[in-house]
Amino acid sequence: MNLFRALLTVSGFTLLSRVTGLARETLIARAFGASQYTDAFYVAFRIPNLLRRISAEGAFSQAFVPILAEFKNQQGHDATKALVDATSTVLAWVLAVLSVLGIFGASFVVFVVASGLRADGQAYPLAVSMTRIMFPYIVFISLTSLASGVLNTYKNFSLPAFAPVLLNVAFIVAAVFVAPHLQKPVYALAWAVIAGGVLQFLVQLPGLKKIDMLPRIGLNPLKALAHRGVKRVLSKMVPAMFAVSVAQISLIINTNIASRIGPGAVSWINYADRLMEFPTALLGVALGTILLPSLSKAHVDADPHEYSSLLDWGLRVTFLLAAPSAVALFFFAEPLTATLFHYGKFDANAVVMVGRALSAYGVGLIGLILIKILAPGFYAKQDIKTPVKIAVAVLIATQISNYIFVPIFAHAGLTLSIGLGSCMNAGLLFFMLRRRGIYMPSRGWTVFFAQLIGACLVLAGTMHWFAINFDWIGLHSEPLARIALLGACLVLFAALYFGMLWLMGFKYAYFRRRAK
Repeated sequence: MNLFRALLTVSGFTLLSRVTGLARETLIARAFGASQYTDAFYVAFRIPNLLRRISAEGAFSQAFVPILAEFKNQQGHDATKALVDATSTVLAWVLAVLSVLGIFGASFVVFVVASGLRADGQAYPLAVSMTRIMFPYIVFISLTSLASGVLNTYKNFSLPAFAPVLLNVAFIVAAVFVAPHLQKPVYALAWAVIAGGVLQFLVQLPGLKKIDMLPRIGLNPLKALAHRGVKRVLSKMVPAMFAVSVAQISLIINTNIASRIGPGAVSWINYADRLMEFPTALLGVALGTILLPSLSKAHVDADPHEYSSLLDWGLRVTFLLAAPSAVALFFFAEPLTATLFHYGKFDANAVVMVGRALSAYGVGLIGLILIKILAPGFYAKQDIKTPVKIAVAVLIATQISNYIFVPIFAHAGLTLSIGLGSCMNAGLLFFMLRRRGIYMPSRGWTVFFAQLIGACLVLAGTMHWFAINFDWIGLHSEPLARIALLGACLVLFAALYFGMLWLMGFKYAYFRRRAK
């Protein structure tokens, strides 16, 4: 398998997802701004997302994919299909019960996540109502995660990468065509979440059918639970859930703090998240997706050289593309925010506030992306405990950082703490991989970093000049001119960065790598 071609495939569909995601956020910003309505929606949407990551998508993928790869490579098609059927049965039943509990306990859950909303007479009941609407989303998106894990193991990366586009399409349709006809327009966004979850699952079914891996959800979850493969997945999921839970506990604490900073703070961070997730998804998620199955195969084949070589390739690609992205978030945050969101009810103050949060994310962007590459180095070996221990230490450090930075930088202190915590997480993961001899860096890293730093310094100076010499907020009255200016700047920045690397003798041929 050509890793670079696979990366381009996943990144291409992920780019489509992020572009439609930005269109969705722009429409929401235009219609609702950064207000108590958007605060209520983002809090409500965060709750099923938190549970999805804790109970299914994150922990499930980390535990399920390596075991599925082992079954596929060693035990044949029938045994692999039986594992998929049993796992999907247990997953569906458990999450259905969790959804029912969430619907009835929505008020308590919203209070735990964002108690500061109670100070607003409208935001809190809105958040509770929308939480009840959206809770079943975890069932559909978790089955989507199962389908994605199966397809990725069979080297089909396109359908899983395309699926998130449908959630964004559902949002866009709801915001444009449904919201204007509702008494409370923001409810259209809640129903869009459910529609998007269903569509993301359904679009992957043809791919599963083609490889005869269409999951059959049984009526007897206890029988499925007795499957030896499911028991192994669950035994790995418990520490994985704890690892993911640590990160989500930090997110809950941060959301609660943001809800107390004042109206709009939750939304400012959310809009910054959307822009930050652009490079993290294109690089971190895409690389993690294609590396985990290949790493799992190298582990099953007992090929440590291939294992280390895959990690080395992933790390170099990450630094090559994440470094200029981090520079852009730090130095070019306000132009990006103004061009993408400064329309309708999204005012100049919101641009400044989102820009501050985004610049703070730029400090830790490389760490946020590196985690997606380094953590699979443990997951593929079915070692979940090491990332758990590191995650606990990072949680403590992140909250200490909040105590220091939030009084100084307000909401931007929260994003700064997340970024610094991610850098610490990535550093500890790297240290443990090296200490255990799992990863042995290849030659040429010193020259690679020297070339990277040189190109980034030139890029940073150029971005700073364009950021301060144009009135990006003032161009609100000329949106097409502002969009054209941003597009021209991005093309110039890309040409400058890669051109500088080429002049310094950078070897691009290294990245055309194939996995065994």
